[in-house]
Amino acid sequence: MIIRERTNWLKMLFIWRGSVLLKIIPQLLIITLFSVVVLYLKGTIYDYKVHLNPAIFTLLGLSLAIFMGFCNSASYDRYWEGRKLWGLLIIETRSLTRQVLTLINGDAPDAKIKKEEFVKMIAAFCWTLNFQLRKKDDHSKLHDLLSTENFERIKDKQFKPIILLDFMGEWINTQNQQQNIDTIVLTSLDHQLNQLSSIVGGCERIAGTPLPFAYSILLHRTVYLYCFWLPFGLVDVVGFMMPIIVLFISYTFIALDAIIQEIGEPFGEEENDLALNTLCRTIQFSIFEQAEIPQPKLVVSKSYFID
Repeated sequence: MIIRERTNWLKMLFIWRGSVLLKIIPQLLIITLFSVVVLYLKGTIYDYKVHLNPAIFTLLGLSLAIFMGFCNSASYDRYWEGRKLWGLLIIETRSLTRQVLTLINGDAPDAKIKKEEFVKMIAAFCWTLNFQLRKKDDHSKLHDLLSTENFERIKDKQFKPIILLDFMGEWINTQNQQQNIDTIVLTSLDHQLNQLSSIVGGCERIAGTPLPFAYSILLHRTVYLYCFWLPFGLVDVVGFMMPIIVLFISYTFIALDAIIQEIGEPFGEEENDLALNTLCRTIQFSIFEQAEIPQPKLVVSKSYFID
């Protein structure tokens, strides 16, 4: 994810990273070369003059812009909902940690150690949700955070975040049987686990239900057909400047199409996707600090890209 302060207008013109320009350079070069060929042939194909009125492109461009605006809003809604779910995850994990640390009694010598194991399960839950959404499997994180027994129980499971919620539920039930918590606290802790389960379901809904393919293919086709026909409509109007104007218009439409596709899948690992690894590290550092668990100092990235 790209996070950088807005700089002066001149520097903004030359920023590459995060602008999707690198992804669309081949398409822009092809369209520009095609425009140069159309200019050289003066808008003819096999000696037949292609007559296209620029007014047609005004109407098509307006319609295309409205449709792209709709798709952009739908994609950004998915992106922002994903960010809100992970923001809620930060809140709920901190609240659950606080309740476990302050509301569960226990005079046994190993009571603090058991609470630390629970806090580590919360951190493992966040990491496994991250890996599930990104279709990755990093056993090293789980091995560091879970007991050997729990690691062996979960390592081959597919929906690891849900299994970890079961582990947390078992731990809370054990504390209840040992009479370390009362009914009110038990109900509150169960509510927190339900909230975590809802967050998992919300993220799975976004990851498993992309924008309808019909929208994506229609937008993609229309953008490229518009850009490739545009030179014929402008060649007699603007003359030798036509390839430059076509390049600028094509950049606007093709870049927006790329952005729509990119932010429509917010849990990926592209430059404009959510920084799930950074969010997981933030959660882990925060709840470990609450539980006074030794850990390396959280390093705040000074680069413009966080993962």
